[in-house]
Amino acid sequence: MKKLLIGTALAAITSAGSAMADGHATSACLITKTDTNPFFVKMREGATAAAEAAGITLNSYAGQVDGDNEAQVAAIETCIANGASGILITASDTAAIVPSIEQAREAGLLVIALDTPLDPIDAADATFATDNFLAGELIGRWAAATLGDDAANAKIAMLDLAISQPTVGVLRDQGFLTGFGIDTVDVNKWGDEIDERIICNEVTAGNEEGGRTAMENCLAVDPEINVVYTINEPAAAGAYEALAAIGREKDVLIVSVDGGCPGIQNVADGVIGATSQQYPLLMASLGIEAIVQYAADGTLPENTAGKNFLDTGVSLVTDQPADGVDSIDVAEGTDRCWG
Repeated sequence: MKKLLIGTALAAITSAGSAMADGHATSACLITKTDTNPFFVKMREGATAAAEAAGITLNSYAGQVDGDNEAQVAAIETCIANGASGILITASDTAAIVPSIEQAREAGLLVIALDTPLDPIDAADATFATDNFLAGELIGRWAAATLGDDAANAKIAMLDLAISQPTVGVLRDQGFLTGFGIDTVDVNKWGDEIDERIICNEVTAGNEEGGRTAMENCLAVDPEINVVYTINEPAAAGAYEALAAIGREKDVLIVSVDGGCPGIQNVADGVIGATSQQYPLLMASLGIEAIVQYAADGTLPENTAGKNFLDTGVSLVTDQPADGVDSIDVAEGTDRCWG
């Protein structure tokens, strides 16, 4: 098959008419982890707008909770049965979903992983995502620079995503530790580190309730934790609630990843010290463009030079910039936020 740089795919949307003229209307599926997280809401908005612009049908599916692999498997089966041209998916279980992805590709569907790389990454035809390792690294570097000499004695809570360790959670976690200056041991998994500054690894399911419970568990291990890494901003909000309940919300650095409007407001309000902002609408709209192009003439998207995925960008957002760490302020983050 030919390959086409995704940046040129927008011009090719009009070619979708040829596919529909053959009597087979182009259609796409979007499968997200949930339909409530603002990140996935914005992703669906981006995909919907791009599908409408291209004149194709979009069917959207989601799990009940983050980690609902069975619902995603069922959605893939439905997409295959309905003769979809392609699937965009944010996988809840990046390894367990692979057999279903293989079935879709064998049936001729283009499969693009959004945000969360599959395990292995080449199980999908392409991945459109934030550089999640860099997103974690940015907040790690910021936290270490903000603490200065005190970073050597930090007490860190790691509030991760899920016990199954989906790739997005591993990349952000290991990126943060690398940025902070901690040996990750095996960069392909979290929890094997031996640095005494890491007090706990707890999972949050990426929501506020999970973040609160995880933070409470970590505080039970050591009530003097002073740095909190969180997989995303809903988890960060929950962690803040747990810290506020014991009067420690003012003296703990919380860092996160996402860049949704509620999260950026939490940076402005001092709930989160810094967050790495990603751009889900762009991921989804580029994904739809790629499916349209594939349906028209079989072209495949290309990766960003030097990477094994198409990088949709990331920016550190904080009103407390740190020397040597590139960032944008809350005002600019607000202009770019979603949700």
